[in-house]
Amino acid sequence: MDAGDAAALTCQRDQFNIPDGLHYLNCAYMGPLPRVAEEAGILGLRMKRDPSSILPHHFFDTSLELRELFSGLIGEVDPARISIGPGVSYSVAIAVKNLPLSSDQNVVLTYEQFPSNMHAWAKKAQDVNADLRVIGPPDTIHRGASWNEEILTAIDSATAVVSLPTVHWTDGTIFDLVEIGRRCRDVGAALVVDGTQSVGALPFDVNVVRPDVLMCSGYKWLLGPYSVGLTYFGPSFDDGEPLEETWIGREGSEDFEHLVDYKAGYQPGAIRYDVAQRSNFALLPVAVASLRLITKWSPGRIQAYCMGLTGNLFEEVEELGFRVEDARWRSAHLFGLRMPKGLELVELQQALKARGVSASLRGSALRVSPNVYNDAADVSALLEGLRQAVAV
Repeated sequence: MDAGDAAALTCQRDQFNIPDGLHYLNCAYMGPLPRVAEEAGILGLRMKRDPSSILPHHFFDTSLELRELFSGLIGEVDPARISIGPGVSYSVAIAVKNLPLSSDQNVVLTYEQFPSNMHAWAKKAQDVNADLRVIGPPDTIHRGASWNEEILTAIDSATAVVSLPTVHWTDGTIFDLVEIGRRCRDVGAALVVDGTQSVGALPFDVNVVRPDVLMCSGYKWLLGPYSVGLTYFGPSFDDGEPLEETWIGREGSEDFEHLVDYKAGYQPGAIRYDVAQRSNFALLPVAVASLRLITKWSPGRIQAYCMGLTGNLFEEVEELGFRVEDARWRSAHLFGLRMPKGLELVELQQALKARGVSASLRGSALRVSPNVYNDAADVSALLEGLRQAVAV
C-alpha cells in the first residue's frame, strides 16, 4: 500500500445516490448501491438486448474477476477457493451436506444468530440426534468478553462444527475468531463463519483466522446486489459434493462445442459449489463494480472512518441512559444501543423518523451501522432523535 492508499478516507457520499435529507445509518440492513455499480448493472441488462453479443467467455470472465476481488479482500487466497451463490443459506446448506456429524457430537452456535445459520444446523442435529449448543450472552451491560469465554468453554472434544458470525448481527458484538479458530483446530472441529455483517468494512484475513468456510451475502457491506453471495471454502471441501450438478461447474465447461462430452470431474477448488446460472450478466457486474471500490478504500480505512465518525457518540449516548459494549468488543461500523428503562420504542422510532434517520431495531438494541457515505450531520441527527425520545 502506497502513501496515497494509506491516507485517511474522507466522506464518499458523492459516490452514492442517497437522497438529500436521509441520514442512512442502516448498512447492516442493506447497503446502498454506488453509482458505478448501478451503471454497471444497467449495462449488464442491456447485453440481453442482443443475445448474439453474449459470447462464451462472458460466462467466465466476470465471475473470475469477482473471485479475484473477493479473494484479495479476505487475505489474497486462491480465487478458485471462492464460490458464487445466491446467499448465505445456500452456502450453509453446502457445509451441512459435507461436514460429518454424529449422535455423540455437538454443534456450537451463538444465541439469536441469524436464521440462515440456525435452521440448517438445527435440522441436521435433530436428524442425527446430535447436541445443538446455543451459547447466549451474559446478562450484563458489557458482555463481549464473557460471551467469548463461554463460547470457548462450550467447544470440547465432542464438537464437530462451530458456526459463528464475525460480529453479532443485532448489535455488532465482536467474536474473537482467531482464538475460537485455534480452539476448533485443537479439538478437530470445523469452523464455519458468516462474514455478512463485517467483510468489506472490517479487516478479515482467512490466513489468520483459518476458517473452513467463510460466507458473505453481497447486499450489505459488500455494497452489491441482492441474490449474490460469495463464499470461501477451505481445503477440506476440495472433494465435496455440491448442491447442484451444474454444467458450468464441470471440468471443460469453457468448451461449448463439447459440452455433451460429459466430464466426471469438477472445476477446481470451490467452483464446483457455484449456483446454477451464476454468470448473471446483470448482477455480477454490479458486485464487481462495488468490490473494486471497496478494494480501493480498503476495509481497514473504512473501519477507521467509521470509528472517527462515531468517536464522541458513545459517551453522549451513555449519558442519555443507553448502554453500549466495551470498545474492545464492539465494531465501529455496526453497534447496538441498548434502551434505557422505560423508553417507549414507538417514541424512539417516531423521533428518528422525524429527523430522517434510518436505523434498525434488532432484539433489545437500536442497531446503528454507518459507512463511508455518512458524515457528522448524520450522527448529529441520530443524537437529536435519541435526546427527544428520552425526554418524552
